Amino acid sequence: MNYLAHAYLSFGQDEVLVGNFIGDFVKGKMLGSFPQEVQNGIKLHRAIDKFTDTHPLVHAGQSYLRPKFGHYATVITDIFFDYYLARNWEKYSRIQLEEFIQNTFSTLRHYHHLFPDRFTSMFQWMVQDNWLLKYREIEGIRQTLTGMSRRTRFESKMEVAHLALLEKDAEFQVIFFAFFKDLETFAQTKLVEIQNTHAGH
Repeated sequence: MNYLAHAYLSFGQDEVLVGNFIGDFVKGKMLGSFPQEVQNGIKLHRAIDKFTDTHPLVHAGQSYLRPKFGHYATVITDIFFDYYLARNWEKYSRIQLEEFIQNTFSTLRHYHHLFPDRFTSMFQWMVQDNWLLKYREIEGIRQTLTGMSRRTRFESKMEVAHLALLEKDAEFQVIFFAFFKDLETFAQTKLVEIQNTHAGH
């Protein structure tokens, strides 16, 4: 999943949110250098990604994309799902999307001293260009995927992937709603499990 989903699936817990955002930037022994709840967020991030990558509904969505985009279909569906989450935000939260995003950025700034170096520079761009809000519009999706396409080592065609979103909008939306219901239930249960493992330690 992409960043808006990871923010939402932190369930209002600040240090879990931090871990959920930096999860991709923490390798090996680095994990033990963070406060326990941040570690829990990192573990939750990894569990969410694994659950997503192995879910049959996600594979169904990727089947539309794989003939043209190959293994980049995985990245593209992550972005697409944030699009549907942002577009349907009122179904999931009583807080307005703009307010939720600003609260998320404010919390992350408070813990900036914990950021891995590679995440620090990316976070500055994330705030400056308001990535999380951009996911709500097709043009924002196009810009995001085009930027990612420029950074790939091989030709990805991601700069035109938004056209697949428009073409298969109904199919992707059905997949998103069904999948995200499963994911939210999984993430809630998994976070409690992770936190209970370390309770009292």
